[in-house]
Amino acid sequence: MKFIFGLKKTTYVLALSLSVGLVLGGCATDGRKTGSVSLSKGKPTAQMTASELNQATQKYGVLYQKNPKSKEIGLDYAAALRMTGRVEQSLAVMQQMVIHHSKDRQVLAAYGKALASTGNLEKALKIVRKAQRSDQPDWRLFSAEGAILDQMGKPKYARNTYRRALDLNPNEPTVLSNLGMSYVLTNDLGGAETYLRKAIVQPSADSLVRQNLALVVGLQGRFKEAETIARGELPSREAEANSKYLREMLAQQNAWKQLEKEDKKKKS
Repeated sequence: MKFIFGLKKTTYVLALSLSVGLVLGGCATDGRKTGSVSLSKGKPTAQMTASELNQATQKYGVLYQKNPKSKEIGLDYAAALRMTGRVEQSLAVMQQMVIHHSKDRQVLAAYGKALASTGNLEKALKIVRKAQRSDQPDWRLFSAEGAILDQMGKPKYARNTYRRALDLNPNEPTVLSNLGMSYVLTNDLGGAETYLRKAIVQPSADSLVRQNLALVVGLQGRFKEAETIARGELPSREAEANSKYLREMLAQQNAWKQLEKEDKKKKS
């Protein structure tokens, strides 16, 4: 992902660290939401350990070799690769999917996400917009477009696009979460919290939404409340993983604040 020019370092580090909370965190297949692809039965990627993600990636790699034209396998494999940081390989898989499914809007949307994850934002935006149809608009494509616009440093346009997605699918937690994180990029933590709290109460909200809300609450200095949110009603191992994630993100944020203080001292 490229730097978002024009944003403070403290807000950029949030965008970078929480890219999983935006649409680029995963690939929606068979009606499943971005960031929630289940690569092993009964467990979404947001709750997988690094070891489990690697195993899932190997599993889909074998299936992909056997059937490289399968849309479902290709999308899941590309998502798994992206979740494990292998973004160039993920893009290569999606390029093959586009060859075999050149008019499929779901494939084109996933291709746009893969392009964005490698920093090719202009082309990603073009692909996602091309996949959209005015007679049959798709909320997932609007959400993807919004996330790309946020990464391009255009939060005003991104938020308008998220709201178009919500017009089509009201209270969709992934879109509400994306919208909330858009407000983080402009340091409006109160606005971010409003949308994230609306997202977290939706029945289909996942761990990524919980992590985003916990981080925003923590950034406002309410650390105990943030850790309670991060843990939630989760199994102990997953709760601890969420808490660890929160502590790491807040520690990272404090480091950037210290750098800003040092920059100000040098300028004065």
